[in-house]
Amino acid sequence: MNIEAFLLCDAATDSQGKLNVLGAFDSFFVNEVPAAHPHCAVVLRLRVDRAEQGEHTITLHLIDEDGKHVIQPLEGRLRVQVTPNQTATSNLILNLQGLKLPRIGELAFHLQIDGKPAGSLPLYIRKLQTVGQG
Repeated sequence: MNIEAFLLCDAATDSQGKLNVLGAFDSFFVNEVPAAHPHCAVVLRLRVDRAEQGEHTITLHLIDEDGKHVIQPLEGRLRVQVTPNQTATSNLILNLQGLKLPRIGELAFHLQIDGKPAGSLPLYIRKLQTVGQG
């Protein structure tokens, strides 16, 4: 399985296999912590070849710098069927509402496919600097 895209963004849609992504980023700027981000999405586009068709388990962990889960791991199942002599793609969009940001620092989304590490995506929580602050 090949990961063609693994992004954190403002919003995303899937329109008949076409992945539409708005505002990809890796940082949230906050006035104070704890904070919550009203809405964002984690986007994953996978390419699967014929030998990999069937059902797969996708798990996403959001981990802080101490290795603790920020949210409960999210798990889903993906069933892929591939036409002979071709590959198939699958777009997965996970919308997150009110994502809690516990402190300034780094978080990371860790992706597992069928229980094996498949990718990591950093998320930096940064203090918003106002004019006149150094």
